[in-house]
Amino acid sequence: MSPPAPEKAFAGLALVLLAGGQSARFGGPKLIAPLHGKPLALHAAEMLAGLPFAARYAVIGAQVPDLVALGYEPVQLDPPGAPQARSLALGVAAAQAGGARAVLVALADMPFVPPEHIRALVSGFDGDRIATVADGVSMPPAIFGAAHFAALTALDGDRGGAVRLKRAPTVALDPQLALDIDRPEDLARAAQRL
Repeated sequence: MSPPAPEKAFAGLALVLLAGGQSARFGGPKLIAPLHGKPLALHAAEMLAGLPFAARYAVIGAQVPDLVALGYEPVQLDPPGAPQARSLALGVAAAQAGGARAVLVALADMPFVPPEHIRALVSGFDGDRIATVADGVSMPPAIFGAAHFAALTALDGDRGGAVRLKRAPTVALDPQLALDIDRPEDLARAAQRL
């Protein structure tokens, strides 16, 4: 991992937390599902709120815990139930309108990503893009520079920014920490880890 990012490396870097998914594979609103005494989404949201981002945006759907108290500006997913690319586009557009020079995109259903990993991404960011890699797969959390904003806000479908991460530099994350809660059995595995 890269050395910890100094606070000034966060200047102009906005956080976009994607918390508006449909939870189709979960069978219900997963982001409010309890994980060790608090809603799933709060695990990632609280960790990220402790880092000195220039601004924090949360793209939210209908059933998400309150993130405003943690310093997030809510961006309502419109239309409701839209695919991940729409969430990403709305979040990036909000950050761009707020004057961000880059965005760190994170998922609200990844409860185990540690702050040290985020700082390593920020330290390794060269102004273009950088991604997390686990089990050979590039994924969020990822940082995109302003040169990618137009392409990200024009995305559609359910693939999000994955296409923009091809050949991006990466920072490795233990696959156990990269657990993405998609199904009830994922939540059960997460509960066993904590």
